[in-house]
Amino acid sequence: MLSRIASSSARRIPRVSPAATRWYTEENAFHKKEKAHEDQYAREHEKEQLKKLHEQIEQKKRELAELEKQHAEALKK
Repeated sequence: MLSRIASSSARRIPRVSPAATRWYTEENAFHKKEKAHEDQYAREHEKEQLKKLHEQIEQKKRELAELEKQHAEALKK
């Protein structure tokens, strides 16, 4: 009787075919690679935006220095 229970319960366990496992693994690897590319693009985009912001800050500092210089000259007159 015990052997009959063991064999019947063994039949109820679903088996996963190697093809299904392989498909899931390839799909998972594809998603990881795609996410890595998206993350890399986002980092590059942020880096470009930061570079532009730094350039704008430097330009504004130069403009401020020029305006302060003009203001100081105007006060002398």
